[in-house]
Amino acid sequence: MRSGDAEFAEFAAVAAPRLRRTAFLLCHDWHLAQDLTQTALAKTYVAWKRLRRNGNPEAFTQKVMLRVFLDQQRRRSSAEVIMSEIPETARQEHSELRLALLDALRRLPARDRAIVVLRYWQDLSIDTTAELLELPVATVKTQSSRSLAKLRALLQDDRVALFADQD
Repeated sequence: MRSGDAEFAEFAAVAAPRLRRTAFLLCHDWHLAQDLTQTALAKTYVAWKRLRRNGNPEAFTQKVMLRVFLDQQRRRSSAEVIMSEIPETARQEHSELRLALLDALRRLPARDRAIVVLRYWQDLSIDTTAELLELPVATVKTQSSRSLAKLRALLQDDRVALFADQD
């Protein structure tokens, strides 16, 4: 392997698990998350020579993955139904809350979901999120606020339904 290939292989080994987790939070399907990760890494490899000289490969790869995810959401057939399963390694404590949160997150539109995942799961700044999604900072601020309000409402509805089932 050439030194550039070796550097990329090392980068990919370190970045892949984080990218896969982010992709899963976006799409709620481990297989699709793996596809998103592989596509992002493949596109990063194509640009690797340029990126290793004067770029930020982490930001580039994350941005590519987000763009691919959003493009797939726009193209997805309305008849397609994705069934996802939580991996066996999920923590047992707080599992009901986690499942409710993941379900509520799944019900957000793709761009809103991407903003929430980047801002609150990845803990990225508003500026970084805006740059990755190619949106104005004001849009990210507004959508963050609205998306969190939607999540709260969805979680409240789920909580009311859960307690109604217990009666």
